[in-house]
Amino acid sequence: MSSGKSSLVDGEINDNENVSDLEKNKMMSAGDSEEVRLENNIQLNRNGDDTTKTIKLYKRRWFIVLLFGSYSLCNSFQWIQYGIINNIFMRFYGVESFTIDWMSMIYMLTYIPFIFPVTWLLDKKGLRIIALVATAMNCAGTWIKVTSVRPDLFAVTMLGQFCCSLAQVFILGMPSKIASVWFGSEEVSTACSIGVFGNQLGIAIGFLVPPILVPNVEDMDQLAYHISIMFYITAGVATLLFLLVVIVFQERPELPPTQAQATARCIPPEQYSYTASILRLLRNKPFLLLILTYGLNVGCFYAVGTLLNRMIIEHYPGEELNAGRIGLTIVIAGMVGSLICGIWLDRTKTYKQTTLAVYLMSFVGMLVYAFTLSLGHLWVVFLTAGALGFFMTGYLPLGFEFGVELTYPECEGTSSGLLNCSAQVFGIIFTICQGKIIDNYGTLAGNIFLCVFLFIGSVLTGFIKSDLQRQKANQLAKAAVPSDPEDGTLPASAVLDGTRF
Repeated sequence: MSSGKSSLVDGEINDNENVSDLEKNKMMSAGDSEEVRLENNIQLNRNGDDTTKTIKLYKRRWFIVLLFGSYSLCNSFQWIQYGIINNIFMRFYGVESFTIDWMSMIYMLTYIPFIFPVTWLLDKKGLRIIALVATAMNCAGTWIKVTSVRPDLFAVTMLGQFCCSLAQVFILGMPSKIASVWFGSEEVSTACSIGVFGNQLGIAIGFLVPPILVPNVEDMDQLAYHISIMFYITAGVATLLFLLVVIVFQERPELPPTQAQATARCIPPEQYSYTASILRLLRNKPFLLLILTYGLNVGCFYAVGTLLNRMIIEHYPGEELNAGRIGLTIVIAGMVGSLICGIWLDRTKTYKQTTLAVYLMSFVGMLVYAFTLSLGHLWVVFLTAGALGFFMTGYLPLGFEFGVELTYPECEGTSSGLLNCSAQVFGIIFTICQGKIIDNYGTLAGNIFLCVFLFIGSVLTGFIKSDLQRQKANQLAKAAVPSDPEDGTLPASAVLDGTRF
């Protein structure tokens, strides 16, 4: 640590004006309000020495987020690679449609019990360890699948998919953490969107490529050959990405990118309690409401993605390739929506308004998609699916960033982990229920089922109190520490963006 460390650690505090560090920690553990905690930390910085820590943005930050996006892409591709050619894998392995659905749902199921130990590990060990474990597990899973290309080895391919699903637990919570550790305060929402972008692009490729690589041929030997080609390609890419992470993925930049990171680096690890952080989050009523609404929206997206092949094939028999293209359209439109929403948030900071608007449009898009799916015109399905994807998939980074705002200064990985956990729970419930409804009552009834919950989520989003703690921290810091009249910058001892103290 450099000699110009933050005054939060080595500043001398006037006993008559400020309480001691120990007393402040007791106040925090006793459940003091977030605003008091922010004011206390800024007061500590303001009354310490004037030493400031240099902050700097490194060009390599873009490589880090792109490398993360690449291995996130490789993992999310495998989430849907079975489901989008559900009927082909049913025939090859001799199993039921619901069993193949579990090849996607295992991603959701695995996340739920493992998210808490993984977010604890992220807090304690940092980004590089998490990245290494994620890519190693993903690589192992792909090579296990390579050995499973025989009709009697379905259990082996399920084991490989389980390894990949475990790797996903180490991936989904990282975008907001990478954004805070590597990017400037005016880039965090955009960087988070780019991180989510990789995951979405992987799903898009998962919709498009498997129907191309694995055509619906009758000969089982030919089918096994095509499946093995897909598995070998995936394993090669996963191995390359694992090696890149081992060689070049960096824990954090040498100098912090923001004043908040400069301050956070000076906090001894023993001052942070993961359990206390979880308890504070579970007492945060606006965030609890966001957990519920985020789960409803993203759970609907997971159900639509998992069951898309079944819905398209029911109305358009033999159109496996177009089912993949429709899935691609949903996700590509969603990636555009994610980037636009990220840029919009960085410029306007209108978190609740934007989240509510996108949620309502997801509900409208789902309604339109539900009632046009059976019209018999694939071009109409492409249009309505694209509109649905733009808003429903575009909601993903909005939920992450809104959660960081509501829970500041808690760890970003913890808040995003809880949001993703909710999404996995609802994703399993919605996929099973919608699948059963489609089997018994048809696709329209199944899609209306999702519309009901999207409407409920839209209403509940309107009740979320827009208590933007990170924005409050910005205002308090600006009020406490005057800007440099020459360049308008703030000293590093001020706290300006979304990282815990």
